[in-house]
Amino acid sequence: NLCTMMNAVARSVVRCPSRCRLRHSKGRHFAAQAQQQIPYSENEFPDRREAPIISRTKAVDVVVTSKPQSNSQHRVIPSTRSIGVERPAYIPPNVPIDSLEIPETKITTLSNGVRVGSMETYSQVSTVGVLLDFGSRHELEQYTVPSTNKAVSTAGVNHLMELLAFNSTKNYDGTEIRNILETLGGATFAQSSREQMMYCVDVLRPNVNEAFNLLGETIQSPIVQEIEVEEMKQVIMFQTMDMMPQVLMGEGLQLAAYGPMDGKLQQLGRPHFCTAEALPNLTADSVHAFREQHLLNNPEGIVVSGSGISHDALVELAEANFGHMTSNKSDSAKTTIPSIYTGGEYRLQTEPSPHSAKEEFTHIAVAFEVGGWHSLDLVPTCVLQTLLGGGSSFSAGGPGKGMYSRLYREILNRHRWAESAEAFTSFHAESGLWGISGSCPPQFGREMATTIVQQFDKLANDFVTDEELDRARNMLKCNVLTQLESRLVLFEDIGRQILTYGKREDAVTMCAKIDAVTKEDIREVVRKAIKKPPTVSSVGVDISTVPDIGQITQMLGKNSHKRTWF
Repeated sequence: NLCTMMNAVARSVVRCPSRCRLRHSKGRHFAAQAQQQIPYSENEFPDRREAPIISRTKAVDVVVTSKPQSNSQHRVIPSTRSIGVERPAYIPPNVPIDSLEIPETKITTLSNGVRVGSMETYSQVSTVGVLLDFGSRHELEQYTVPSTNKAVSTAGVNHLMELLAFNSTKNYDGTEIRNILETLGGATFAQSSREQMMYCVDVLRPNVNEAFNLLGETIQSPIVQEIEVEEMKQVIMFQTMDMMPQVLMGEGLQLAAYGPMDGKLQQLGRPHFCTAEALPNLTADSVHAFREQHLLNNPEGIVVSGSGISHDALVELAEANFGHMTSNKSDSAKTTIPSIYTGGEYRLQTEPSPHSAKEEFTHIAVAFEVGGWHSLDLVPTCVLQTLLGGGSSFSAGGPGKGMYSRLYREILNRHRWAESAEAFTSFHAESGLWGISGSCPPQFGREMATTIVQQFDKLANDFVTDEELDRARNMLKCNVLTQLESRLVLFEDIGRQILTYGKREDAVTMCAKIDAVTKEDIREVVRKAIKKPPTVSSVGVDISTVPDIGQITQMLGKNSHKRTWF
């Protein structure tokens, strides 16, 4: 019992001192022997014939000798860059935090219509760039240039322009531009989408003026040489060959959702990436024609954006580089034609991978139309996407990565064959898509499609739980606020909001809209969406087990996928 154990411990403690003395004396004897003969290993000291002498010195006994001055010039800091009594001009002054303005978005419109938006973050790196109001939806199979009366094809030109960014200009060739930006400590980015084009420079704050001037020259006066075009066409060809199946699935979903009307492609139903059929028709004239139609005579479609830079400085740079542009309404007439959602099906059977060890999956997506950027359902749709969540079957992380989202709990954690399941959205000016995509081994294509359809039915028939809704709203707010801490994301958000809405909503307003979403709003968004015909996209080596759109429509309880709602 407990008393017996305590008595035994007490007796052992009483007998302990003599044994402790013997043990300590033996320890001192062994320590003395270790000091007399220090063993060493030949592997540890291969070049020594005897054991090294180890000595210990106290810090107070060390005598510091001055180092001889080096005669090498590269170690000497130039007087123009050395920090003396006075602060150099290239280093911002240290000021009390109370004297700094609270960062806010400032917007200015130049006399010719160019808009400038920025937010000061007081960082030592600035992100500046230009967003343009055109994209792949504005491409044409055949366009007649008014100035030359020459017919060219502009299909795929946005993909080409993205690759040609920051190449040869009127005053510099591509190598010089890259060398200059490297010297300035800058990095460049260019990205095209279906509706907008973006050019961006991330550079040290003291060098922002030089970097922005290069950016302005890249946008306004590029010399599009045929040799550069041919090089980039080779890059496009290789990109097309290596395109991921998830990208092909998303591209096919867009083409099917906004199918041809009266035998003609709709703008949102055009391919975003340059296709193999359009590639041979791309020339330098295609780039010049597209720029002349959408950029050179359209200053109202230009937004200069910046983060980590004072607004007055950015306005001055924008005025110097874009203030001289004039608007020609006859050439820069609005060419955006609203697209109509049709729904439909896209099926692509790909070639097997040359790597035999690589496992092949079938990729499936089912989507419906929702409102676009200007719809009242925009925020509820984003909350719905976050609530569904999802991702890959292999993920290291916890709740912060969405492991408790509905698709993780009800698909990935329940079905061993589910490789991935994820909710997605795609928004445009007049319309948008919301849906669920998944991937699985080819033999489980029907099971994956059925499971996706069951999720739509469950959302339409039952309210989401309060716990799910609270988690989704908090996660969406967390994602928005976390992303906006990046100056690159902040720069892009400012520019795209101004280009889309003519203003920018602050984070407080956005969070308030997210908190206002109810479970009734979620169900209403789903019910309105599934009243319209679905869009189905499937890509893989074997898609024979994937149900066609007619079968998926029957699963959803519709009589025919050709049902219209106009």
